[in-house]
Amino acid sequence: MSQHRKWMLSMGLATAVLLGGAVQAQDLQRLEALVDKAVAKDHFSGAVLVAKGDQVLLDKGYGSANLEWNIPNSPSTKFRLGSVTKQFTAASVLLLQERGKLAVSDPVSKYLGGLPAAWSKVTIFQLLNHTSGIANFTSTKEYQAIEPFTKKPEESVALVRDKPLEFESGSRFSYSNTGYVLLGALIEKVSGQTYDAFVRQNIFEPLGMKDSGYDWNANVLPNRAAGYARGKKGMTNAGFINMSIPHAAGALYSTTGDLLRWQRGLYEGKLLSPASLEAMTTPYQSGYGFGLGIQQKDGGKEVGHGGGIEGFATEVHYRMADKISVIVLSNVEGSELESLTAGLTATARGVTYVMPAERKDIALSAEQMAAIAGTYTMPDGRRLWLRTSNGGMTTQLQGQASLPIYAESADKLFLRKVDAQLELHRDAAGKVEAVTLLQGGRNMRMPRVDEAPPADDSPAAGQ
Repeated sequence: MSQHRKWMLSMGLATAVLLGGAVQAQDLQRLEALVDKAVAKDHFSGAVLVAKGDQVLLDKGYGSANLEWNIPNSPSTKFRLGSVTKQFTAASVLLLQERGKLAVSDPVSKYLGGLPAAWSKVTIFQLLNHTSGIANFTSTKEYQAIEPFTKKPEESVALVRDKPLEFESGSRFSYSNTGYVLLGALIEKVSGQTYDAFVRQNIFEPLGMKDSGYDWNANVLPNRAAGYARGKKGMTNAGFINMSIPHAAGALYSTTGDLLRWQRGLYEGKLLSPASLEAMTTPYQSGYGFGLGIQQKDGGKEVGHGGGIEGFATEVHYRMADKISVIVLSNVEGSELESLTAGLTATARGVTYVMPAERKDIALSAEQMAAIAGTYTMPDGRRLWLRTSNGGMTTQLQGQASLPIYAESADKLFLRKVDAQLELHRDAAGKVEAVTLLQGGRNMRMPRVDEAPPADDSPAAGQ
């Protein structure tokens, strides 16, 4: 769902759980140092787990699970997962396919009645990998009006059912929470169970995940973290969302330990068949699988997903060949966790990693910035805009919020909020003709097009 000052942190509880060997002291120190930097600079509050093979290297809580009572976060704290929920939904669909209840190649309309005619050919496969073309209901102007109220999946989907497809189904990637709410309705229709019950009985219980479930608002849930937001005057309680609305797109909760059980169960073949796991972890359009982002990085496949929902932010990643799990859960919405996750992964591999916050920036002249500002196009047609703003620069990917961007040199820009850089390419006359995006081990060249960037309205992108 959407990723929607200075204050004191009370330190959480720390544990180092050994499963088959001693943790090297220097490994633990390097991992802790990365998180400590995030605590010092960004006031990180949450829980972090890093494991390699059968050994847990770090499992520790930071900050407060409840600021009013000064209760510290710990490895047993339960956090909302936001869109990390999607991988559980995808696995549920694949389990139903293995049992002969559906085929992901089928149109979803074969199982769900009353869908718009424009959606009649949209397949389950396209919902799983965000290539359906169905608009994202959390991006509509009407969405905030329904957030506080109990809604059935069909009521949430109704916000976009009269909108045309944004593109021909299967032709491109566009993230859509609508697709995963539809998948939740599909699971309920085909299985005859609620989504809550199906995931509990078919995933959580078999894998021993006793601290995971559907985060119903009314439930009294031991060890559940309170969710917060950063405001101009400090921390505030996060806004309310009725958890019936995110449903199969973002309504689950869990702990770091349960998510490690999930990763080991999923990626070690204890839940899905080899064919289903391969389908789930195959990159399709824009490197997205089924409920997972997929990337080849430093010679290995990394899979994972982030999540953002009122009061919470999450990153859950796994490096398959090395069996490295990195799980970062925060009870402060909008927390930028991508670079911390990348740093922890690299450190677990023994690789030196430069955090975005550690990069040194230089000042560019107004003329240099004006020469860089413009519109650049991705292979799928989306635009990347670079703008001058208040003596600096911002970058914005179409459909996402704008972010400050800094110069490391005259021809290399970088972001601090996420671990990404832009390299500039110039023609013989010195004019910037293209940029290459370096992110997540991938390089994407984007040529410049003769279009002025639109006004910066910075819509929040669903996650």
